[in-house]
Amino acid sequence: MHLHTLPLSDLPLHTHAKICSIQGGKGFQHKLQVMGIQEGRTIKILSKQPFKGPLTIKVCGTHLTLGRGMAQKIMVEVIL
Repeated sequence: MHLHTLPLSDLPLHTHAKICSIQGGKGFQHKLQVMGIQEGRTIKILSKQPFKGPLTIKVCGTHLTLGRGMAQKIMVEVIL
């Protein structure tokens, strides 16, 4: 884990970040890879639903919705 990494679920709205690592099994990592979520890519949270609901993200020009559990396993580093 890098010094300034945090789970994607904790990233503030409209902040750009770089994906540093994905924690989880090979099946989970493959699922995210198919969706375009890979280490080194830039990601941004567009919206967060209340009460621990899903997040809408933008990665590679595509808008996706992820559950909070999945987002907690994606470690990101804020791009300043």
